[in-house]
Amino acid sequence: MNVVRRGLGRVGALVGAGAAVAVGAAAAANVGTRDFTVREETLDILPPGQPELRVLHLSDLHFVPGQSAKTVFVRELAQLRPDLVVNTGDNLSHQNGIDPLLHALEPLMAFPGVFVPGSNCYFAPRPRKPWAYLGRNKDTSATLRHRAQDELDWRRMHREFALAGWQDASNRAFSLPLGGLRLDVSGVDDPHLHRDRFASWPVGSATAAEAPHLRLALTHAPYRDVLDVFAASGAELVLAGHTHGGQLRVPRYGALVSNCDLPTGLAAGLGFWSAKGHRVPVNVSAGLGASRLVPFRVACRPEAILLTLRPRAAA
Repeated sequence: MNVVRRGLGRVGALVGAGAAVAVGAAAAANVGTRDFTVREETLDILPPGQPELRVLHLSDLHFVPGQSAKTVFVRELAQLRPDLVVNTGDNLSHQNGIDPLLHALEPLMAFPGVFVPGSNCYFAPRPRKPWAYLGRNKDTSATLRHRAQDELDWRRMHREFALAGWQDASNRAFSLPLGGLRLDVSGVDDPHLHRDRFASWPVGSATAAEAPHLRLALTHAPYRDVLDVFAASGAELVLAGHTHGGQLRVPRYGALVSNCDLPTGLAAGLGFWSAKGHRVPVNVSAGLGASRLVPFRVACRPEAILLTLRPRAAA
């Protein structure tokens, strides 16, 4: 399989100078970064007879000190009383972002959770030319070289998550009992940093009729080859982030980029991916933050997602 990987999405010729002007204006006004919302989706994918399952999907918080509005919003999400919290990475954007992050997530860590990291869990963002975000870059290897001083306190973050009972799905597969359901989880470490290694589903996850199950796949960055592996392996739901929903969206056109090789039409929201005859729903979060070096959004509200999973009809 010949897959072009890690490149930025192609930008149509219609973007041009108009998009550049829009980006500059939005940057000056810091548009949209505090217009937080909860997107609600419903999927009928649970085994027949199972009770509904409420999954709160968080991604790309990119915490820096002083983000009080985001902190209040995230803490209040605990009022949704999810059955499971899924965090798909890029939680930090500053060396001093770890305390604000943990304070914001504290009420949510009372619920069961699973997570995978993104590159901005490991390393702080580095300055790039603003127009590079809109261009096509076939070789992003330069963005993958990080200095020791850029490293973030991801070890503490993982430790605090683990102490709260959240399970790290980075290149791991495991099963969780959840409300009478066997939740089989397979996740990968960040594909944007080439750290992803698929872990096969737990033994018996597709055959244990005595334990109704759901296969949940997690990745930070939804690259095509990662989605191909998940779909072909029999995943029943994939959750991802990384794209920021395109971050810069044109009304009635959509995202200009996806920051990976994912088609821009799938840069945010609930869609589907097919590989080798298997079709799987994929929820891509537009995220709750943005890099501190690109602190704006255009027509792309920061979001948390509440997924209500319901039983499918009996055969």
